[in-house]
Amino acid sequence: MPINYQQIHTKIQEIGAGARERKKTLEERRALARSLLASFSSELDVLKSKVDSAKAADSNIRCAVPLNESLASHHPTVDSVIQATLIAADGSQVNPDRHAAVQFGLVNVGAITLRLDSGEAPIISTETDLMFGDDLMPNGIPMSEGMVALKRDLAERRKLGELSEGVEGQVVTFTDGPIELWGAQGEDSKSFHEFLEKYKTTLSRLQTRGVITAGYVDKPSADLVVRLLEIAHADLEQTKGIREFHPLRGVSDRWLFGERENPLLPPGERSAVFKIQSASEKNYKGLLEVHFFYLNVGTEGHPWPVRVEIPRWVVDDRAQLDLLHAVLVSQCRMMGSKPYPYLLHRAHETAIVKMEEKQQIEQLLSMELRRNNEEVDDISNKSSAKGLAPRTKR
Repeated sequence: MPINYQQIHTKIQEIGAGARERKKTLEERRALARSLLASFSSELDVLKSKVDSAKAADSNIRCAVPLNESLASHHPTVDSVIQATLIAADGSQVNPDRHAAVQFGLVNVGAITLRLDSGEAPIISTETDLMFGDDLMPNGIPMSEGMVALKRDLAERRKLGELSEGVEGQVVTFTDGPIELWGAQGEDSKSFHEFLEKYKTTLSRLQTRGVITAGYVDKPSADLVVRLLEIAHADLEQTKGIREFHPLRGVSDRWLFGERENPLLPPGERSAVFKIQSASEKNYKGLLEVHFFYLNVGTEGHPWPVRVEIPRWVVDDRAQLDLLHAVLVSQCRMMGSKPYPYLLHRAHETAIVKMEEKQQIEQLLSMELRRNNEEVDDISNKSSAKGLAPRTKR
């Protein structure tokens, strides 16, 4: 028996026994969060000052920073979008596997282009990058899964840039996940910064052409606004130890904006726009500064807040911001009771690499190497053992 269910059962009972106390604590913290939101909703200058103080105490502090809209504000969508070109891109990856017979990596990006009100069918395109040999050793260091993910993120944004080039009229582009790149530390840091510079160059080209771009984060787990409320609640001494100050632990932004009984955001409406304060803000300057807003793509009685990350050039142009807002609401409604941008869903279907496709690529690569008299290794014994049928009792 692979799992000790007796131990699991005992632990589950312990978890159940603590449910009432956890619920009481969470309700108290949620009530405090609501109270702080009401108290500081319009105190934008005070909040900015408190964030500056927290940043002085901990330069890695990560939270929301208000701009010029009150914390509790909400904004309805504009009229339906009639004319615009929408481009969604999503990527998948195959990570190098040292246990495989052939070492390779792969990034596959799928993109969907749709011209609204044109009567034309969506245009589907893919781009596949197979990595082998020296490709897997950037700066002489074996490529990690994190670096493959960065390569995928860069490829997605570049695909948006390529497909949007020369398109007339308003262009709205979006990917799944944050705009802000998350990078590797230590040995991979040099490679990360190289990817980052290429990524920012791609963003700048989109900005120069007036292209709207965004990152769509479904079911966000971050507490950016809640963290702002904690900072607002801290006194001078608590601010000095802000890293350990978490009076609202367990309260999420998703609950704050999408509480089922009393959501801050009615269906289809967005929150105020916030800037992201984080250790990586130094990487995104000027028009590339990363901002976000929450958007309720759910329905009455079934709120579903998502986080939408945008660069500053979209924030500064209210018409672009309103167009993005309307496009995302319209796209999500196309998916019915499980709201998610339809084109992103289609892009994901296009991008995903199935197991049989991965195996076929490995076979083709092995055959080509052998045909050219290059040595091909065997799979590891560990991998072989995993493929054996499990033993049964007799």
